Amino acid sequence: MSIDLAFVPRFARGHRLQHDKVRDVWLIQAPEKAFIADPIAAAVLRLVDGQRPVEAIIEALAQAYQAPRETISHDVVDLLGTLQEQRVLAS
Repeated sequence: MSIDLAFVPRFARGHRLQHDKVRDVWLIQAPEKAFIADPIAAAVLRLVDGQRPVEAIIEALAQAYQAPRETISHDVVDLLGTLQEQRVLAS
């Protein structure tokens, strides 16, 4: 699924990102299940606030990691598209 850069991602109802301090991992909490977010996914998902468009998330990550915008864009769009298909993110 292709994500528009103007799209404002937000977690679907009942889903949220939470840091597990005991295990020091980020989890995507969903009804009756949880997913461990790898460090890259966690960095992206911490910026998903229901107000910031994908374009702004990409820009923030490119600046924070001093990485090429094209590389960041590809990774962010792929991740958010997959999570939207899995209904972790609202469409």
